[in-house]
Amino acid sequence: MTKKQEIQLFEDKKVRTVWDSETEQWYFCVVDVVEVLTDSKNPSDYIKKMKKRDPSLAQGWGQIVTPLSVQTAGGKQRVNCATQQGLFRIIQSIPSYRAEPFKNWMAQVASQRLDQMQNPELSFDQAIADYKRLGYSDKWINSRIKGIEVRKELTDEWDRAGVKQGQQYASLTDIITREWSGMTTRQYKQYKGLKKEGLRDNMTNVELALNMLAEASTAEISRQKNPQGYTQSAKVAKEGGSVAKAARKQLESKTGQSAISSAKASDYLLPPTENKED
Repeated sequence: MTKKQEIQLFEDKKVRTVWDSETEQWYFCVVDVVEVLTDSKNPSDYIKKMKKRDPSLAQGWGQIVTPLSVQTAGGKQRVNCATQQGLFRIIQSIPSYRAEPFKNWMAQVASQRLDQMQNPELSFDQAIADYKRLGYSDKWINSRIKGIEVRKELTDEWDRAGVKQGQQYASLTDIITREWSGMTTRQYKQYKGLKKEGLRDNMTNVELALNMLAEASTAEISRQKNPQGYTQSAKVAKEGGSVAKAARKQLESKTGQSAISSAKASDYLLPPTENKED
């Protein structure tokens, strides 16, 4: 069973989702849905109270939700998720004017995913549309989309080398990031003041370019050296990161300033009103 994690947006609010390729359906993070529909500052507590108010919901809770591994502020953890059908039952217990629009949104998400499976190019089109809605520039979006392609080439190479998805992927990514930036992925996120947000979605154009160079170099070196397993791939990851490190040092010597920025997306994106006027 192959599962792929993604972030979906409902009214510019993030909902963590997991796509199950075997059943071809989305699992939505229940706590995110409750937060979206209620604006509760403590959605977990809201869920507890909701189950007390609705005994039949509490009784069938184990059949409605499925604990799945999703990304949290503290790393990947098992979080209660539900299919579209399961969420419909949960939504019945939430008095919210957003209920019907959210149901329509869920149906649209499911339909888009099935369309994207038939035409993968639509996934990139959707990503571009989402980034534009959030206020990113066309130049940044082009770099980000190219970075996704480079990342996929790298993970394909790791798969060939026998590297295991999950912790080993994360460890190799840390090696690359630390080598070119001087910080692990977690340290980098802390430097930018990020919590749940993705690091790459908060990089500047220069940071994206350097990260892309590091990952592309790692993939190319791996193809040439043909490492087997995690240990050999870790050495290649360090070599790939060093290529981008040399480029960063040269750039900094020319500009007299650090190529690593503490700025996050919210610091350099235009306010929504300005985007519309643009």
